[in-house]
Amino acid sequence: MLLLRYQDQFIEAGCDEAGRGCLAGPVFAAAVILPPHFSNEVLNDSKQLSEAKRNDLRKIIEDQATAFAVASVSAAEIDEINILNASFLAMHRALDQLKIRPGYILVDGNRFKPYRDIDHACMIKGDGKFMSIAAASVLAKTYRDEYMQNLHHDFPKYRWEENKGYPTKSHRDAILKYGATPHHRNSFTLVPEQLTLSL
Repeated sequence: MLLLRYQDQFIEAGCDEAGRGCLAGPVFAAAVILPPHFSNEVLNDSKQLSEAKRNDLRKIIEDQATAFAVASVSAAEIDEINILNASFLAMHRALDQLKIRPGYILVDGNRFKPYRDIDHACMIKGDGKFMSIAAASVLAKTYRDEYMQNLHHDFPKYRWEENKGYPTKSHRDAILKYGATPHHRNSFTLVPEQLTLSL
C-alpha cells in the first residue's frame, strides 16, 4: 500500500514525468495535491498498470484531487536544453499551474531543480511509494499517450498510436525509411549509429 504523504507540516504536491526515453514528442509532467483522507487500492506506478486502469484512475484523480496540473516541454525545447532539464522544466510548468500553492514537493527520481522557495524531496521509485507521485505518474502518462495517439493521425507511418514515440524496432525502421519529423528529438540517437541516416 502506498503512503499518502511524506510529511504532515505542509500541503504536499507529488511530481512525475513521462516520456523521457522517447525519440519523438514532448516530455510531459504532472503535479498533484491529494486530499488528506484520499485512498485508492489500485493506484500505483503507472508503468505497473494497464492502460485501462490508468485511464480509470485518471478520472478518479481529476475528480478527487485537491489540485492537479499537467504540462509539457516540446521536442525542440528538449533539443535545446537537454532531456534532464526539460523534465525539470515540465514539472515546474505543472507546479506553476496548480491552483493551490504547495508547501512541500515530492519528486520521483534522484534529481530535481529547486522550485521557487519550496522545499522538496527526491524519491527513487517514488511512484511506487507515495500516492501523490503515483497520481502524477498516471496523469503524465495518460496525457502524453493521448497526445501521441492524436499526433499519430498526422504521421501514421511511425505508429505512434502503438509505440507512443518510444524506440521500438518499427519506429526506428520508419525513421530510417522516411526520415525524422519535426516532432523527433534530433539530440537523441534516432537510429543505431552503425546505420547512416540523413536528417
